[in-house]
Amino acid sequence: MAGRRGARRAAARDRLLYDAFEHPRAERPSLPLLSPVEARAYAADVRLRVLDVLERAPLEGRPLLDAGFVFGMVAQHEQQHDETMLITHQLRKGPPVLTAPPPPVHRPGLLPSEVLVPGGPFTMGTSDEPWALDNERPAHRRDVPAFHIDTVPVTNGAYQAFLADGGYTDRRWWHPEGWAQIREHGIGAPLFWRRDGGQWLRRRFGATEPVPEEEPVLHVSWYEADAYARWRGAGSRRRPSGRRRPGSTRPPAAPAATRGATRTRAPSTRTWGSGTWARRRPGATRRAPRRWACGS
Repeated sequence: MAGRRGARRAAARDRLLYDAFEHPRAERPSLPLLSPVEARAYAADVRLRVLDVLERAPLEGRPLLDAGFVFGMVAQHEQQHDETMLITHQLRKGPPVLTAPPPPVHRPGLLPSEVLVPGGPFTMGTSDEPWALDNERPAHRRDVPAFHIDTVPVTNGAYQAFLADGGYTDRRWWHPEGWAQIREHGIGAPLFWRRDGGQWLRRRFGATEPVPEEEPVLHVSWYEADAYARWRGAGSRRRPSGRRRPGSTRPPAAPAATRGATRTRAPSTRTWGSGTWARRRPGATRRAPRRWACGS
């Protein structure tokens, strides 16, 4: 009985410790937080309890339970916090504290460099998919002309060719707003890159390393991606007429809630290769606002 009471008191203490309403962000570093080992054990215990509940829970009868919606929503929310923690590690100063095995060795396939996507109508978004976000609704028809697209994401090596050819100093490739932005903020390469002698280096989670040429390029803005596409195609390729892709004449408009905003936001990353884009955090180092990330 005493053990159960102690466990209940510990659980109540932990709930209070992690109560965001009780502890403003500025005060959290002074809290008696769990050590990494204790935190992992606590998370593992919580996960086991959640799986036990999931095994017994009916997955129908209520909107939140249908097809396990609420459980998937919680899992997505946890992944968002994982992303936030990685963003914090990328932006923080000091020695690296994260380690990971190297990625698999890239083995080039036999794909052509690009393919032609025939034009025609398609259904964009959804009206009935339960996992879709609000900005992916409703389903609507779009007509897109034919265009060529690379079969793989643009690599760091390919982007370095743009840099070597003076892409950041040649106004021909830039949208007027993009040209003004890179000139005002002194942007001459992707975020976190710097030149050291004859090679490009990048800072990744506190570690400085040579930029791997075979990886997809990351941390460039829509304007930089647009300039690269113009340089690469030199106006000879037709590209889809959507708002979110390289080569259009206007950048994607910021959501109404963020236009003119001065508060900083954490950056997020999406894939250039898949055609989606994510705004970067205004004011991160010396970079201009409305930066996008491309790559995977």
